[in-house]
Amino acid sequence: MNATYINTMTIRKWLASFAILFSVLSLGACKTYPSLVAEEAYVGHDYLVGPGDMVDIIVWRNPEVSMSVPVRPDGKITTPLVEDLPASGKTSTQLARDIEEALSKYIQQPVVTVVVTEFIGPYSEQIRVIGEAAKPQALPYREQMTLMDVLIAVGGVTEFAAGNRSRVIRNVDGKQQQFSVRLDDLIRDGDITANVPMRQGDVLVIPESYF
Repeated sequence: MNATYINTMTIRKWLASFAILFSVLSLGACKTYPSLVAEEAYVGHDYLVGPGDMVDIIVWRNPEVSMSVPVRPDGKITTPLVEDLPASGKTSTQLARDIEEALSKYIQQPVVTVVVTEFIGPYSEQIRVIGEAAKPQALPYREQMTLMDVLIAVGGVTEFAAGNRSRVIRNVDGKQQQFSVRLDDLIRDGDITANVPMRQGDVLVIPESYF
């Protein structure tokens, strides 16, 4: 087998690998991440209680029914005089009004304040990081959270990560869309333009490098 034949075979293998890579990227149909200018128009919303949160329930002039309780995995809470009250997906104010309504059967004109002390949030609003992150996990969303904040929380990426082929999967108007993000440029080169806003429910996918 001569050197010319070996070189030809090597070139063909590289071309085949490139064709596969191009096909994978094309199938992903990732869009360029929305510009920061467009993202500035985003309007946030109040924090919603989720399973695993801890809430302080304060009933004015009724310390015997005031207490700190966890939101159960089924999204409900139980307090004295109030059993199995749905809490997940509500703001603290909405939950307080619901508790007042439930307590009104036993207490005349109850005044309730709910304070969330430990935050996880509903599953639909958590940010999930999968793939070649150092610590893949689900994170509670924070106001004005960015890609850099997410990477810090998961301990960065592994040595096998293809950072610049990462993507964010986002629900936009009821439809899933994918946006490409540049983790290598952000982490290794310090390119701050690669630090983009994250939104509730985003999924960050960090693929493995082919080489």
